Amino acid sequence: MAQSNIKVAVQKFGNFLSSMVMPNIGAFIAWGLITALFIPTGFFPNESLAKLVDPMVKYLLPLLIGYTGGKLVHDQRGGVVGAIATMGVIVGSDIPMFLGAMIMGPLGGYIIKKFDQFIEGKVKTGFEMLINNFSAGILGGILAILAFLGVSPAVDGFTGALVVGVDWMVAHGLLPLTSILIEPAKILFLNNAINHGILSPIGAEQIRTNGQSILLLLETNPGPGLGILLAYCFFGKGTAKQSAPGAAIIHFIGGIHEIYFPYVLMRPLLIIAAILGGMSGVFTFVLLGGGLQAVASPGSILAILAATPGNAGSYVANISGVLVAAIVSFIVGSLILKTGKQTEDLDEAARKMQEMKGKKSSVAGSVTKQQGEVPASVQKIVFACDAGMGSSAMGASLLRKKVKQANLNISVTNTAISNIPSDAQIVITQEELTPRAQNKVPDAYHISVDNFLSSPEYDKLIDQLKNDHTTSKAEEETKVSAENNTDSNDGLLKEENVFLNQHFSSKEEAIRFAGSVLVKGGYVEENYVEAMIERDNMTSTYMGNDVAIPHGTEEAKKNVLRSGFTVIQVPEGVDFDGEKVRLIFGIAGKDGTHLEILSGIAITCSDMDNIEKMVHAKSAKELMAIIQRN
Repeated sequence: MAQSNIKVAVQKFGNFLSSMVMPNIGAFIAWGLITALFIPTGFFPNESLAKLVDPMVKYLLPLLIGYTGGKLVHDQRGGVVGAIATMGVIVGSDIPMFLGAMIMGPLGGYIIKKFDQFIEGKVKTGFEMLINNFSAGILGGILAILAFLGVSPAVDGFTGALVVGVDWMVAHGLLPLTSILIEPAKILFLNNAINHGILSPIGAEQIRTNGQSILLLLETNPGPGLGILLAYCFFGKGTAKQSAPGAAIIHFIGGIHEIYFPYVLMRPLLIIAAILGGMSGVFTFVLLGGGLQAVASPGSILAILAATPGNAGSYVANISGVLVAAIVSFIVGSLILKTGKQTEDLDEAARKMQEMKGKKSSVAGSVTKQQGEVPASVQKIVFACDAGMGSSAMGASLLRKKVKQANLNISVTNTAISNIPSDAQIVITQEELTPRAQNKVPDAYHISVDNFLSSPEYDKLIDQLKNDHTTSKAEEETKVSAENNTDSNDGLLKEENVFLNQHFSSKEEAIRFAGSVLVKGGYVEENYVEAMIERDNMTSTYMGNDVAIPHGTEEAKKNVLRSGFTVIQVPEGVDFDGEKVRLIFGIAGKDGTHLEILSGIAITCSDMDNIEKMVHAKSAKELMAIIQRN
């Protein structure tokens, strides 16, 4: 458990570092292109234009990182104070202060956030702008001075020590050993902490002093992954072999390395192929003098070529390192695939990959099995989620409405995944839950959606059903859930459970607030709150259209005393796994008595005009009225 917690902590830390860097990759690319083109060793040496290089890497890039880090913590004010604080570490050092920016940016955002929370409700009307401007200026100035005097020298010394260590490893031929750490870290999604926290900052300093850095090739080299995918092309079986060529193109040309992770997870011994391929590639880079003069992101061969110094020797070194890594990992991977027993389940491996990543993978669907055609004479559609009380109920309500409008006699119900009926013909789930649903009813037609409130899959399915539909007795079945659950819905949505103008620093804080309301209202037992956190960690309770519906797991149904709701308005929004949520509906559902009002909420929230009205509602009564008239 402790090791798992450490891994999660490192993942979160790495993801946070990545969140500061990735939005600014365009600036890194601009700096890299100007460097590649106009420095004395560039393609078109130009002394005047080359003057852009040093100010960009010393001032522009750290300031962007610092601003982004502060904004992640406390929006615009956090970004401004983070940028001011970052200026202190920049001026206090002669090296590019990426690490310093990653420290001072979030710290500046955190300090101003705490100050704003402290004075909330205490500022007299008319003095808000004065207090806001002066507080940001004063706190930012103090942080800049502290950064100049203390943080900058400390980061300077730390970076210098790391550079010395890297130089020592290069001098003693030990740099290839870094692949023993880096390649497994990539599979475990810990690479962001290594790449953005260590390699890129040191690499930027090496570029400034030496014109290039080999460190920027250690994690971005697509060779090891390419070799493993090519091994599957020749010696894999079933779906893995069929999908490997497409995955290889996405990985090598597109630079999306995570697409090969499921293939390694299917055969864990393949991590040896990745490590040996990585070590061989790094050895080749060292031997031939390879390196990049700008960050290559994503790790595509095209990005690597674009960031390669403009001389033949560098191109030969970098291309050779990539090819050697691919050849070695291909040979080792082929031996592993040929000699071992293959029990390949690519869907299960993709699911494990997403669990380790901690969130949905944008490429997992590229390697999993594809659906066939919608079955003929559809009579039963089932929405499924973990507990069957929240997201699936909302999705079913919306599709049921579309089915009725299309005059189709088809049953649309919702349930927990564990209770999906065996005769379900079409099953609709969130993408992360589809593998579980497929295991439960493998013969059904499965549809994955990432937005229950406005997925284009609904209209696509309706169009398909219109073209081939046989009438059935299902019209009555579609009404069952609503007719059987009319048990006093008037008391489910109460004015005292509606909260306006709330502010949260994280989704966990927001979910705990919603859970505490349900506990205080006597709807659930206290341990239901932890189940709400667990449910959202399993798969996000973000529904689309700026709406989230946190609720408990299937196991936690026993902790629900009676059905109830809380509605929380968050005008500035709170981050739910990269999605901005402005309306939160905390749900406790018992015996289906909440389904009718949840259906109304789903229909209301499917229209963004209604969302805007609720977000800007000035009273609980006004917000409730918007829901009730739909």
